[in-house]
Amino acid sequence: MDTPDIILAAIGALAVLAGGGFALLRGRSRGSSTSEQPPTTQGRVDEPGEPADGGVLTEERPAGAPAGESDPAGAGSAVLETPVEPVVDRPESAAGRLVRLRERLSRSGALGRTILGLLSRDKLSTADWEEIEESLLLADLGTGPTDELVEALRTRVQVEGTSDPAVARELLRSELLKLVDPGMDRRIAATPVLGDDGQSHPATILMVGVNGTGKTTTVGKLARLLVAEDKDVVLGAADTFRAAAADQLATWGQRVGVPVIRSERDSADPAAVAFDAVKAGRENGVDVVIVDTAGRLQNKAGLMDELGKIKRVISKQAPVQEVLLVLDATTGQNGMRQAQVFAEVVDVTGIVLTKLDGTAKGGIVVAVQRELGVPVKLVGLGEGPDDLAPFDPEAFVDAIVS
Repeated sequence: MDTPDIILAAIGALAVLAGGGFALLRGRSRGSSTSEQPPTTQGRVDEPGEPADGGVLTEERPAGAPAGESDPAGAGSAVLETPVEPVVDRPESAAGRLVRLRERLSRSGALGRTILGLLSRDKLSTADWEEIEESLLLADLGTGPTDELVEALRTRVQVEGTSDPAVARELLRSELLKLVDPGMDRRIAATPVLGDDGQSHPATILMVGVNGTGKTTTVGKLARLLVAEDKDVVLGAADTFRAAAADQLATWGQRVGVPVIRSERDSADPAAVAFDAVKAGRENGVDVVIVDTAGRLQNKAGLMDELGKIKRVISKQAPVQEVLLVLDATTGQNGMRQAQVFAEVVDVTGIVLTKLDGTAKGGIVVAVQRELGVPVKLVGLGEGPDDLAPFDPEAFVDAIVS
């Protein structure tokens, strides 16, 4: 090829390249009609399927050109492709989880077996009653509830007798159920509400707790539970101090098609990220915004004050309808002081007990409800993504006495 021909060919190639732009396309959130949410001042939106660098690099399709067709204005341009929608999980429904609740909780049945064995005797001695009391205290039922239960059992034993195991089981079941209190409202606030301005606000849930309780994992599992109930959810990664927390939350959101609002930098103001999350949820008309916060020790005044600030800042966008305190059921009475301090700072509305399966500390359900006056609403029953279930008092008690 002659030199002039080579020059002309090069000029033609450059013209084609100049006509083909590039764009960063973001994954589409579940139920969203747009492919991108506007950036926020303090955070960014991690959409399902979005890579760590912020998007999929792909050639831009000219306006009016259907996906997969060549650019009619540019001879020789490549076939253009749109990003593939991520495959998302369909979480298990709440009803399906409750089927497994009793089976998982039955692993905690040592307490019931001990007491039933004693109650089934023809005559209970003082030592027998002391053993019953000790068993209840070791199960972290708490002093007050233990005294109440032992007194109620003593009275009914005198009236009804307990030599029949079936009678003993029903006696224990009914008295335990009274303590667990099936009348408490255990529903999760997951329905948008009208604010004072007359506009619709997403139900906002603030998740709090100490380090190591599995709080971020619980946020992800709660998102799955709500998605299974056909709720539109946005997650706020306001734990900005633990480097992997936002990435961990983004992974949970990605699996069920839930967008995550996160900071562009480490150690950003968590209140600002929480504010942006609720703002994004409000602007996009979602049902629920769940805000994850950093784990903090209850004796650290500065961190607890920060938690109060997060709640106040969120309230400028939407009322905080739920403050769920995540407690590790295996810590038993050690978790009570934690619960008390958190309740003082942010008005806890419900408890999430993780690791309830396989522990003999099930009495913490009664103790924490009695201490705070708020219900246990959710329980963690295993390591699986759908091993978070609404707390069912009857299933819980049945598992203990089975």
